[in-house]
Amino acid sequence: MAVLNRRVLPRLKRAVFNLRLPALSVALLLAACATTVSPPPGEQLPGLPGKPSAPAAPGMPGAPSVSSTEQEALRALVGMQDRLYRVAAPLLVNNTDLCRSHARNLLGFTAKNRYSYSADFTNAAQTLLGLGDRLQVVGVLPGGGAARAGVRRGDELVAVDDKPMPEGENAERQAAAILAPLVTGRTKVKMTVLRNGSSQTLTVPLTYACAYGIELGNTDNVTAYADGHRALITRGMLNYAASDEELAYVLAKELAHNALSHASRQRMNSTIGGIIDNLVRMHPDMSTMAGLAGVRPMPEDLDAMADKLSLYMLARAGYNIDRVAPFWQRLASQYPASVLNSYTAMHPSTAKRIAAMEKALKDIKTKQAAKRPLLP
Repeated sequence: MAVLNRRVLPRLKRAVFNLRLPALSVALLLAACATTVSPPPGEQLPGLPGKPSAPAAPGMPGAPSVSSTEQEALRALVGMQDRLYRVAAPLLVNNTDLCRSHARNLLGFTAKNRYSYSADFTNAAQTLLGLGDRLQVVGVLPGGGAARAGVRRGDELVAVDDKPMPEGENAERQAAAILAPLVTGRTKVKMTVLRNGSSQTLTVPLTYACAYGIELGNTDNVTAYADGHRALITRGMLNYAASDEELAYVLAKELAHNALSHASRQRMNSTIGGIIDNLVRMHPDMSTMAGLAGVRPMPEDLDAMADKLSLYMLARAGYNIDRVAPFWQRLASQYPASVLNSYTAMHPSTAKRIAAMEKALKDIKTKQAAKRPLLP
């Protein structure tokens, strides 16, 4: 995002905070099946914003008037969501052997319309992103079935297996309900899309992947949460991660907690699920986030297990794992356990974690050198 002057920046921050933060859920339209956790009342089902082709140009007929602050706010949110999607995708696709019962058939794309944003930003979504009433493909999973079948950003969804796709305010929720049974026990589906005004029919092979929801938290606290079905990365953590690789370290750790059912083992599903529901809202209730917000610190043995599994997930996804331990050491140094609501406060056993990482790193390198399967 371009550098802004001191008068514009505060307005932009307020505008971003006023956006409802839809989840980046590869378990919904991208996955074509809903997770067992429903969105909060009044929230749209999530999708992935992108930059579809041929948006309506400001000032042209049919393009609503949108302030520059609204446009910058939407660009900022789109950028954060797009980054999360890009980093999460290889982790979800390459770790079906490790995510156990959460692996599902996916369509391999996400779709949104202008109602995927709060009412104040529907005009901005139409003007800036070219979104209308019909669901439009805004993210295609690289290497997935949809990409191989030729699905493109900007394609408008007309029908799937001859079932008309819904339009309007509740289109995402209704589409998820329609698509979920269509991918069960199937290897491919037939899709009809509208591209540049012409109707096209595509046969889309389904993609098998981990169906965890990936969500963006509306807080500057540098932390992350996993409730067994979803992984939430806060805006603060997203900004702290200096590279996509560092962001992948955090995402993999939370996905590992989910794969190992750690929230269930601690009986924290409901508590953490409530925190995630709160932090994805337009105006999170931060009064409930005092201290650890009811979350018990992760026991060192469970944390070490998740760190080990996360390294395997990262290696299988093609990420460089040599700098994982230094990243967590730096985070613990800058945000120690004494900083409440920080990641380290909920994961205090840094020394034990680092030891587990170093051991796992050696095991993975040995298996890679011997060309053995990367399984813990």
